[in-house]
Amino acid sequence: MGEMADPIQFKDEGNKHFQAGEVDKAIECYTKAIKLCTDKKVLAVVYRNRSACFLKKESYTNAASDASKAIDVDAADVKALFRRCQALEKLGKLDMAFKDVQRCSTIEPKNKTFLETLRRLGAEIQAKTTFSTDSRVQNMFDILLDEEMDKDKKEMAANNLVVLAREEAGAERIFQNNGVPLLLDLLETGKVEMVLAAIRTFAGMCTGHKARAMAIIHLVGIDKLCSIMAVDNEDIALATCDLFQCINDSLTGGDRRFYGKEEALVLDASKDLKSILMALLEMVASKKVSGHGRDQALNLLTRNVPRKDKKDPDHSKSLFTIDHGLKKILKVCGQIPDLPDQLPMTENTQLIASVLLDKLWDDLRCDPERDNYREVCDEYIKGKFDPNDMDRNIHAINALSGLLQGPFEVGNQLVGRQGIMEMMVALCGSEREVDQMVAVEALIHSSTKMSRASFIITNGVSLLKDIYKKTKNDKIKIRALVGLCKLGSAGGDDYSMRQFAEGSTEKLAKQCRKWLCNSAMDTRTRKWAIEGLAYLTQDADVKDDFVEDDPAMKAMFDLAKSKDKTILYAVACTLVNCTNSYEKKDIMPELVQLAKFSKQHVPEQHPKDKKDFIQKRVKRMLKGGVISALTVMVKADNVLLTDQTKEMLALIPLALEGSAIGKVRAAHALAKIAAVSNPEIAFPGERIYEVVRPLVSLLHPERDGVQNYEALLSLTNLAGLNDKLRVKILKEKALPEIEQYMFEDHDHIRQAATECMCNLVTCKEVQDRYLEDGNDRLKLLVLMCVEDNEKLQRAAAGGLAMLTAAQKKLCTKMTLTLQWMEILQRLILHDQPQIQHRGLVIVYNMLNSDDNELAKKLMESEILEILTVIGKAMDNPKRQIVIDVARTCLVKAMDLGLIKFSNFSDYPGNYFFKRHLTTN
Repeated sequence: MGEMADPIQFKDEGNKHFQAGEVDKAIECYTKAIKLCTDKKVLAVVYRNRSACFLKKESYTNAASDASKAIDVDAADVKALFRRCQALEKLGKLDMAFKDVQRCSTIEPKNKTFLETLRRLGAEIQAKTTFSTDSRVQNMFDILLDEEMDKDKKEMAANNLVVLAREEAGAERIFQNNGVPLLLDLLETGKVEMVLAAIRTFAGMCTGHKARAMAIIHLVGIDKLCSIMAVDNEDIALATCDLFQCINDSLTGGDRRFYGKEEALVLDASKDLKSILMALLEMVASKKVSGHGRDQALNLLTRNVPRKDKKDPDHSKSLFTIDHGLKKILKVCGQIPDLPDQLPMTENTQLIASVLLDKLWDDLRCDPERDNYREVCDEYIKGKFDPNDMDRNIHAINALSGLLQGPFEVGNQLVGRQGIMEMMVALCGSEREVDQMVAVEALIHSSTKMSRASFIITNGVSLLKDIYKKTKNDKIKIRALVGLCKLGSAGGDDYSMRQFAEGSTEKLAKQCRKWLCNSAMDTRTRKWAIEGLAYLTQDADVKDDFVEDDPAMKAMFDLAKSKDKTILYAVACTLVNCTNSYEKKDIMPELVQLAKFSKQHVPEQHPKDKKDFIQKRVKRMLKGGVISALTVMVKADNVLLTDQTKEMLALIPLALEGSAIGKVRAAHALAKIAAVSNPEIAFPGERIYEVVRPLVSLLHPERDGVQNYEALLSLTNLAGLNDKLRVKILKEKALPEIEQYMFEDHDHIRQAATECMCNLVTCKEVQDRYLEDGNDRLKLLVLMCVEDNEKLQRAAAGGLAMLTAAQKKLCTKMTLTLQWMEILQRLILHDQPQIQHRGLVIVYNMLNSDDNELAKKLMESEILEILTVIGKAMDNPKRQIVIDVARTCLVKAMDLGLIKFSNFSDYPGNYFFKRHLTTN
């Protein structure tokens, strides 16, 4: 043996020793062969054989290492995969072992050893997980029940329960091990940390599980949960709000995840949902509820009462809320914090109430419903007016301000009632400061319409000026200033419609900037200064002055990053005005001449609103740090950050015309908006097509991974809207970049690229690329269907389904991929209905591809048996689409003469096949 120099001879000699049971000698031969071998395929065989030797010697680490080296050469080496599986199992790495045997069973689906190992490892992993979770839950219970245990350990145990409850296994164990009474005891301690842990644990238990959520509602009680949310602690109120949201999503189906047997439970949650709605409406106007609790009750109503999709015909929750809660919401809007005996509120409460009023109004479907809404508001406000009680009068005026900030149409109609505007003006002259403050705010909100502004300019400007000069109360002074700002901007950007004398608006803006930069003032007062600038920056002179004032810009950007999200709309308006990002229709010169001839008013553009001035302002804002402020603004998760606010953010001009760094940052901010919101709402009209180029620019290899990922997500959303957008994406040459990211190592980026491609495959240009010879594009999609990432599987299977439907030749081309049949079987056996449905559509496309040999091959495989089992199932609304496609496949096979109807005579749904035969 010492004279041999051929690795093949060493390998063969090693095989003889192994068969003779001489394991050490076999290892010696294989090791010598490895040192001499240069052929990768031979080397892989030798490593695989030595791995078997190490398994015999129970040297499992070495066995796994050698098997891995063989797999590196040939990823489909089933012997090496199984040996590594055996070694990993002995090393206790069951998850990794399971993945290896899973790949073995994919390559050889009929191998009983692989299937048995797969079943056994799966059971062991499940048992280990269950035992581990069970023991951890019990351990936490023991710590919490031990009266002698110190405070820190108890808090840590309570927080560990929160983590466990976020996993399905942990949530179920807590529930089954009588955890609800223990959590109720934690609530009764009154300790903030313990209460938060209990509430968050309940939220984890209720997430995505309808039966458990209903049980917890009844065990804990809706009133109990409301009383917890009512406490004067922002964190507790927010956590309880999150719990209510989890319960709502579980009971209404808002949580879209698939939970197996849980899906089969038929539970009527309508009574519980109605009880929750009634309880939240009671909280809105209750004096026992803190300001933070009231905010969260209003937030829950705003999120869950109006329809999310206007195509949904059921808006009964909105009608119920109007009938039982509209007056309560108006009561909140009418509160005057400076008066005694008012409801506890935060700075945001009344604005949140106005947002809810607007959402309810917007959710109505017909004139009688809107008339009822108006009548309820009219009745409430008229009922508050009392000539002998000034407090009731200013309550009515403040409620009217709430309507003007919400459904303006309703508020504006009420303001038009005889005597209302006159009362506002009269209150401005009151000696009480609270009367002046309420009246000034009402005047500001009501002067949106030009006719109202003209009335106030005629009757109230002198009063506002007088209040501004004489009052020593800064809160009233800033409101009077904003009132003057709004009236001064009533002509919009029409240079010929200035309301005040030349230079007056610049003076008002200078005062606003001065207040804005005064950091000694409270945030709410400085917010009013931004409101004033939001109005005045319609004037181009004011725009130029503002962008040249670096301290004022910085102060506004810093406030935009603060916790008070009520500022965002005013900041967005100011940015839009300064960059002229609002939509403005082009006027035909002929129409201008016609208007002049007929002596009609023709708007005039300010000289400083021309393109070169706008570009200078944009550059100044980029230099001032606008991008970081915009990024924080679009990330804000708050009901006050409406789609309108997002739309107004001046990103598109910055992304298209800014500096190199500014373009990237602005494009990234655009991607963040398009990735998380409806692009048609965020970028209305033709603006949506302008977004494509900045997004495609983020696919460049020099951009970082987060920018690549969010650009792909946003392009996926755009590609899902219409053909015109898909063509626009292709014209911007995004396709090669998207294909490149489908090969990316990072799972999230690969998934996002595949999802984007799935939405683009309806384009003929994309289909042609898949039809081309000499590329592996289709093969890559097929192989992605067996990845561990289910979202990636779904996207790849969706792309295949659409491609094989559009191009029959691709059905045949798909069969060039190794193990294509096994992969297809795994798709149609998948436990996720969406993925299973896509797999069945691919099967149907293959049967319908005019390739008789392919169709015959499918029906001679186990696919026929799988289709038969699925098609034989009883009708089930949850899985009906899957069942129907399976039956359609069988019908197609009957049409092709590959199977006979007699095979299905005992089907529960055989009427489906009879109907088909009758039709034929």
